[in-house]
Amino acid sequence: MNVQEFQQELKKRGITLSDHQLSQFERYFHILVDWNERMNLTAITAKEEVYLKHFFDSVSAAFYHDFNSVETVVDIGAGAGFPSLPLKICFPHLDVTIVDSLNKRITFLHALAEELDLTGVSFYHDRAETFGKKKEHREHFDVAMARAVARLPVLSELCIPLVKKDGTFLAMKGAGAKNELSESKKAFSLLGGELIEANQFTLPQEESERSIIKIKKVNQTPGKFPRKPGTPNKQPLV
Repeated sequence: MNVQEFQQELKKRGITLSDHQLSQFERYFHILVDWNERMNLTAITAKEEVYLKHFFDSVSAAFYHDFNSVETVVDIGAGAGFPSLPLKICFPHLDVTIVDSLNKRITFLHALAEELDLTGVSFYHDRAETFGKKKEHREHFDVAMARAVARLPVLSELCIPLVKKDGTFLAMKGAGAKNELSESKKAFSLLGGELIEANQFTLPQEESERSIIKIKKVNQTPGKFPRKPGTPNKQPLV
């Protein structure tokens, strides 16, 4: 997907990018590739692949959720900033918080935000399980997001505690999402979530399967969740 195709595909879906936003994406690409030579941020470095598999794929969450009505977003395990920073470029009003357990990625994100002149962004070097126990973050966000981090029952325990009541947990998944959904009913129930919809689509050109799963926070999450670091992955709520 070249830059023009990226712009056109987003415009078809109601997202029109200014010259400034397009220049931010272009700068993002160059910074990502430059830093990737010094640290392992992504295996995808070809420009058209970055635009398709990182930038477009990240923004696809906005095809199924209205980010114009969202103020605060927390992104768990964002790595090189996906999906929340491409969304931030498209929707500059968003207040974005990224949590990642690797400090080198947080260092990259600070440098990236400065280079792109992004405001309203915060980066935390922390485990999601620990972050979700902290009073100032717990049940604080309109939207919690995660992309390709863990299986859905695990992600639910990491993300739902951070969502305020009536907020949304958006899980961005690839193939196999239906199977993960079927094993996540217990987790949703225990954590105060309720499945709203699961949207499937194929990534343009590549035709690979994607799913955007929307969970609404309907009840407060019990204080025992998330459990201590490592437990959700070892003993998922299934």
